Amino acid sequence: MASMTSLCAPLILLVLLLGSMMVASAANLNQDFDITWGDGRANIINNGELLTLSLDKTSGSGFQSKNEYLFGKIDMQLKLVPGNSAGTVTAYYLSSKGSTWDEIDFEFLGNLSGDPYILHTNVFSQGKGNREQQFYLWFDPTADFHTYSILWNPQRIIFSVDGTPIREFKNLESNGVPFPKNQPMRIYSSLWNADDWATRGGLVKTDWTQAPFTASYRNFNANACVWTSGASSCGSNSPSSTSSNNAWLSQELDSASQQRLQWAQKNYMIYNYCTDTKRFPQGLPTECTTS
Repeated sequence: MASMTSLCAPLILLVLLLGSMMVASAANLNQDFDITWGDGRANIINNGELLTLSLDKTSGSGFQSKNEYLFGKIDMQLKLVPGNSAGTVTAYYLSSKGSTWDEIDFEFLGNLSGDPYILHTNVFSQGKGNREQQFYLWFDPTADFHTYSILWNPQRIIFSVDGTPIREFKNLESNGVPFPKNQPMRIYSSLWNADDWATRGGLVKTDWTQAPFTASYRNFNANACVWTSGASSCGSNSPSSTSSNNAWLSQELDSASQQRLQWAQKNYMIYNYCTDTKRFPQGLPTECTTS
């Protein structure tokens, strides 16, 4: 019996290990996303491990999440269009529907070879946007995959790149600023031609001899509240009711993260609507002047 037990123990461990590996490998982009347009220009390949969007002179392409979310910590790795990407935009964002929609945007504005991409961010609440902040990146986003994350909870929205926060949009409803908190949102992404504005205000046009342009996606992860039939998978959205798995629902920037945010904004921010007094001659938006 002792020898049988000693044999069974490692066998059980092996079965458990293989089971966990099967669960890990079962997760793939086919389960999370639907390709919505592009007539064959978007593909999920490598057993669901990789999604690619392509753009040519005829059309771009796009996808959306199967699930709707109301708050979440959402990560995706992207590798952007290499070479001369001028005129192209790779958009990756959360959005609700309707005339008073909410939206949280990452948009990557292409550029001439050797010039940096511009990472464009925006937040819409109740159909109102005009909250743009733009950044250069501290790496070549076309050479390899990098992780772009949105933390969205009832108190704040945090945009991060490879774990470094670059922007925080706080809930300032007490000061009359609408905050996205009631409308579930899907994840969307598209690769499209925007050479009327994307690169140097539309001065540089898309070079179609470089087409097709391709962006790639992998390693999606959503630790999030899924919205189904009018109910949240998290139950109560109150942070006090969350488990340790939902710690992100009350997460904020600690002192180290605040320092990284300041570093990113000091060194890589190239536009901030909160400092654009020419654009807002009657006064900056409330959220810009309220801590």
